Amino acid sequence: METQAKTFPDLVVVPREQSKQTEPERGLKRRVLAYNEKLFLAEHEMTKGWAGTVHSHPHDQIVYIVHGHLRVSCQGTTFDVRTGDTFVVRGGVEHGASAIEDSLVVDVFTPWREDYVR
Repeated sequence: METQAKTFPDLVVVPREQSKQTEPERGLKRRVLAYNEKLFLAEHEMTKGWAGTVHSHPHDQIVYIVHGHLRVSCQGTTFDVRTGDTFVVRGGVEHGASAIEDSLVVDVFTPWREDYVR
């Protein structure tokens, strides 16, 4: 069975009101923003008390904390990130986060998160 590669345009513009928002779990809202086959931009809003499952995915990920306070665990280390902080996680590395206060983050993934679009 042959799979057909998805073709992306050279320019993608996503007005906020047209972006897709989901709530994949209680306390977490996800908004899918612009993406192509190499890069993927998403916004995650976490409510205070939210605790995500430790997980991994094949995508490299950069996280920018727009506002708030998260506690992150990665490879046996736990650290806090706050407004303006950033971190990078390589694909395949287990990590998780919890919201110490209401938080908004911007995530950049490579390659694109096909699972977020389905």
